[in-house]
Amino acid sequence: MNSSRGMIHGRFPPFHNGHLEYLRGAAESSDEIWIGITNPDPTRIKPEASDPLRHLPESNPFSYADRLLMAKAAAADLGLEPAAVHVIPFPVNEPELWPAYVPGGITQYVRLFSAWGGTKLERLRDAGYEVVILDEGAEKQISGADVRAALREGGNWESLVPPGVAPILREFYDSLNVNTV
Repeated sequence: MNSSRGMIHGRFPPFHNGHLEYLRGAAESSDEIWIGITNPDPTRIKPEASDPLRHLPESNPFSYADRLLMAKAAAADLGLEPAAVHVIPFPVNEPELWPAYVPGGITQYVRLFSAWGGTKLERLRDAGYEVVILDEGAEKQISGADVRAALREGGNWESLVPPGVAPILREFYDSLNVNTV
């Protein structure tokens, strides 16, 4: 069997159970998985017409490092071999920078829940990547905004995130002196 490399990407604000299913779908067809964290640098985030809220500070409360830790914890929750999981910055707004971060010959996995998914699909294809659409026709079940709202309102946010992500979120919000638990 040939070694295959797959990549998922997102802001992961925070990494939630929907992202976990996205990761699982790509990992099922890949020997190595790359998790690209979009909007890694808050000073370089640009508005996107197909997703008008994604650039706002309240939509991006976590640092790249926070999201890297969440992605690694989620991969561990899936039982993925740590040496086969790579978390990288992925400046989704700047395709000209992708070759500096993304290895060649990688298969890109996307989920099409919104107009933004279509924009991402076009950019990836325009850049010459093989793109596999996961869960075509499925409806989005959860969003980062749902999780952030549950955290703010003291709701049952822990059921919305992978088990390994909960302590990272708890520590993040405790450091802000926000009562979440």
